[in-house]
Amino acid sequence: MAEHAPVTEKQAREVAEQARERHWGKPSFAKELYLGRLRLDLVHPHPRPSAEDDARAGAFLRALRQYCETLDPAVIEREGRIPDTYVKGLAELGCFGIKIPESYGGLGLTQVAYNQALMLVGSVHSTLSVLLSAHQSIGVPEPLKLAGTEEQKAEYLPRCARGAVSAFLLTEPDVGSDPARLATTATPTEDGEAYELDGVKLWTTNGVVAELLVVMARVPSREGHRGGITAFVVEADTPGITVEQRNSFMGLRGIENGVTRFHRVRVPRRNVVGREGDGLRIALTTLNTGRLSVPASCAGAGKWALRIARQWSAERVQWGKPLGAHEAVARKISFIAATTFALESVVELSAQLADEGRNDIRIEAALAKLWASERAWSIADELVQIRGGRGYETAESLAARGERAVPAEQLLRDLRINRIFEGSTEIMHLLIAREAVDAHLAAAGDLADPEADPRRKAAAAARASGFYARWLPRLVAGPGQMPMSFAEFGPLAGHLRYVERASRKLARSTFYGMVRWQAALEKRQGFLSRVVDIGAELFAMAATCVRAEHLRADDPEQGEAARELADAFCAQARLRVEGLFGALWTNTDRGDRALAREVLDGRFTWLEAGVLDPSEGTGPWIADWRAGSSARDTVARRYLESSP
Repeated sequence: MAEHAPVTEKQAREVAEQARERHWGKPSFAKELYLGRLRLDLVHPHPRPSAEDDARAGAFLRALRQYCETLDPAVIEREGRIPDTYVKGLAELGCFGIKIPESYGGLGLTQVAYNQALMLVGSVHSTLSVLLSAHQSIGVPEPLKLAGTEEQKAEYLPRCARGAVSAFLLTEPDVGSDPARLATTATPTEDGEAYELDGVKLWTTNGVVAELLVVMARVPSREGHRGGITAFVVEADTPGITVEQRNSFMGLRGIENGVTRFHRVRVPRRNVVGREGDGLRIALTTLNTGRLSVPASCAGAGKWALRIARQWSAERVQWGKPLGAHEAVARKISFIAATTFALESVVELSAQLADEGRNDIRIEAALAKLWASERAWSIADELVQIRGGRGYETAESLAARGERAVPAEQLLRDLRINRIFEGSTEIMHLLIAREAVDAHLAAAGDLADPEADPRRKAAAAARASGFYARWLPRLVAGPGQMPMSFAEFGPLAGHLRYVERASRKLARSTFYGMVRWQAALEKRQGFLSRVVDIGAELFAMAATCVRAEHLRADDPEQGEAARELADAFCAQARLRVEGLFGALWTNTDRGDRALAREVLDGRFTWLEAGVLDPSEGTGPWIADWRAGSSARDTVARRYLESSP
């Protein structure tokens, strides 16, 4: 009988991991990072698009570029609207059906190609990318692809692909990031064949011009029906729908965003997407991939900012040498270049994961949105600073003086919203933290249960500590194999080793925080935000190193340049990570909470003296003041109601 070679522990672990992935699907790369495991095999080497997909995407993007070169962004900015001819041209190119399958009249392109299209049109004017992404990322196409019936897809997707603009209606005047408080109702009719919608929706992007709406409304529970938040496809011209206002904002001046009222709007039962009560799940799942449009726009903004910063800093001479030769400006240029490369790397990796069909990219999409929106805002701010007074001056004013019409200040205004919509930075911190901390809570068991017996807590703490001490190093690299080998990444290997070590440190730090605060950890939002931000930087570092290696494999010369960008970015990111690690335990969180409570209690109202408030008396709060409510009661109540 032939002898078999003994199975090593590493091989056994790999077999077990493969079996788990066959059963559950591939794990989340980002979630593994928060658990202290750098699973580079999940993202490198990454599958490439087929030659056919690549060719079709290339042809579409070339045609789109030619069309975009004919558009005048100054018209959109000046008139505050996208001309109908621009919308028609985009529709004729298929831009409203980029991700809709060809069988339903769309282009059937990948998320990667879709993101590239958003970067391109957004470089003309940010509102163009918002129009397309609100329609396709969160409007009718995405929910129907996820949960629609075949009849719904056949009826609505071809219309969407041809250019029937759609919108997603979730937010309400009193409901922002807490959809559980949704007030819009959908009451079943007596014959059970339809629902009547009543309520008001706020900030309905595309809602002013949309033909089709996805509306989230609450169905009352009744015998045999669970009710709950439900998604409906609604024709925008249905009787009872009124667009009450087109809103105006500091940026995105062509955006068609308004207030929509529903009064006894009859919607056929066949227009329910999914089942009754599935609306919130559908909305959140839609936002998983929908959020990827934000980092795509951010990456496009970074590319444009880099171009402007490079040209201006090379041409502008101060004190006898080009502006960019001064170290103070050179640091800004380095940041813009390195971060732009990282932005595109994060966008590309996230899109590839979506195209791969991962069941769960919640953390990756949320991290990409959170990190990209913050970094792009910093890039725009630095560009304005580099341009000086010309950065603060509008493009229209510059042109009137005979100078190049560079809309740097517009970029700053347009990008600011990315830190708010599709989930604000604060909400993204909480969402990602809950996903990341859940795994640690599972490891600790009763430790985080406030009602658990003290002895059970002690036992749980011992078990959890033993788990981390025994298994965490093995889960990262395997016994006797630490540190992992990243030799193929050449000069970037050291950065990946840093990501590996930092992810383990992050997992330990999260566990220490759980031991310290136990069930109260969820309330330590400052601590959790820093945990999330550390993971976001590590995610970006890994994505950047992987992309540089991919580029080097395709084009060695460009790959070496990419390695330089990745090296610079990782060096900058490591400084941020070290600062965040230090701030986990040395910070002003306790004092900040105490001071905020006193501010809300009205202790420092004397500090507000000496100025006028032109907004006083213009909104609903005036009724509270006239009724005699104190600052403490009014402000604190609204603060507590709106806080996550």
